[in-house]
Amino acid sequence: MRLLAIIAVFGSLSGCLSLPQNVVPVDGFKLNRYLGTWYEIARLDHSFERGLDNVMAEYSLREDGGVKVINKGFSAADNKWKEAEGKAYFVEDPQQGYLKVSFFGPFYGAYIIFELDKENYQYAFVTSYDKSFLWLLARTPKVSEELITRFVQRSNELGFGTDKLIYPKQD
Repeated sequence: MRLLAIIAVFGSLSGCLSLPQNVVPVDGFKLNRYLGTWYEIARLDHSFERGLDNVMAEYSLREDGGVKVINKGFSAADNKWKEAEGKAYFVEDPQQGYLKVSFFGPFYGAYIIFELDKENYQYAFVTSYDKSFLWLLARTPKVSEELITRFVQRSNELGFGTDKLIYPKQD
């Protein structure tokens, strides 16, 4: 009975690394070009970001070959910055925008880049293991309406709930 419980737990955890239906990670991914600061332009709501504005992520190399992830955002309600540090590793091929990220010990979730400005690395469309996670990230705090429209259209085509997108302030 205990063995079945352990198998069930590990089985449910591995689901956090799966790809949502119809979502394909980008190929030709170059981690060194992706490193640095990214601003959150749009997202679907989640408790870990609820009420935060000026949200950004900083990616840098770890000594073990992984990626150090620092996410931060400002809570107006608490009048303070909130920050979380995590780590990420490639799930399969390092040329593919498909990583696993952890902010909570041994538990990992998928980080899937399904569209990327491969020429200049100025924007990325990102999701996780299911379609309740969605982000538009950019190198600048403001982007064109054309990019936002493209993000919404592409995400809608893939079945994301784009009517529930949040556009945090970036000031």
